[in-house]
Parts: sequence; C-alpha cells; structure tokens
Amino acid sequence: MSISEKLKKMNIVLPPPPAPVAAYVPAVTAGDLVFVSGMLPLRDGKLIYQGKLGREVTIEQGVECARVAVLNALAVLQQQIGNLDRIKQVVRLGGFIASDEGFNGQPQVLNGASLLMVEIFEEKGKHARAAVGAAELPLNAPVEIEMIVQIS
Repeated sequence: MSISEKLKKMNIVLPPPPAPVAAYVPAVTAGDLVFVSGMLPLRDGKLIYQGKLGREVTIEQGVECARVAVLNALAVLQQQIGNLDRIKQVVRLGGFIASDEGFNGQPQVLNGASLLMVEIFEEKGKHARAAVGAAELPLNAPVEIEMIVQIS
C-alpha cells in the first residue's frame, strides 16, 4: 500500500506546507538525505496551543502538538521530494519542548510524533531522536520538530 493510500486509510489529510516564519527554507536535500526545518504545530496558519508544557499546556495537548508538527513536516517533505513513497528511512526526529521549570515529560510529548511515524512508515519509521526541553520557542509554540529522512 502506498503512503498516500495509508494516510487516507488513517483519515489523515496532509495540510498545505507551512510558510517559513523567518529567513530559512523549509527543507534541504543533500545527497539521499532531506533535512526538514523546525516545524511548529500550526493549523491554518495558527498555533493549535501556546505556552509551556507543565504550565499552560498539558501532556495530552503537547502530544497533539507533536502530531500536528510532524504532519507539517511530512507536508514539507512531500513538496520537496514529490512523493512520500520515496522515503527509505525516517532517520531522526528532533523535538524541542517549551517546558516550565520542573517539567520532565519531554519524551512522552515527542512520542506523539514518533509513534505516528512508525504507524505510517512501519519499520522505515523507526528513528533516532532527541527530546529537548526549551525555555522558549518561536511564536510561543509548545513544540517544534525537525526531521531527517533518507530517500531513494
């Protein structure tokens, strides 16, 4: 089954790729690797939540943010490579989690993105990752996700 068929079966429609919010490009291809810039949990150009985990944002809301951000990354990838079936391996996810003092649930928040990648890409979706607590993120976003994939 193709990735687009799988997404349809999962009732997932990729959003339009979000426009950069500063001076960068959404993705760069270097050889067989594609580096996707940090993606925020934007839906229709607006953050779905704002604030820090452990204060204004719950873990469940953070998980949703991670899922939305990684779907934005997939939209950028589709634009960059033309077809998500070209993905041979999700190599790495980097997750930055805006965290209140004492919050240490960053891995659980990033699981929202990680588990979705495995659900969509199966074995090819298993990846290395880092879940990093951050004092502040752009636009007061709770989550930012970057991604590296290998393509054919």
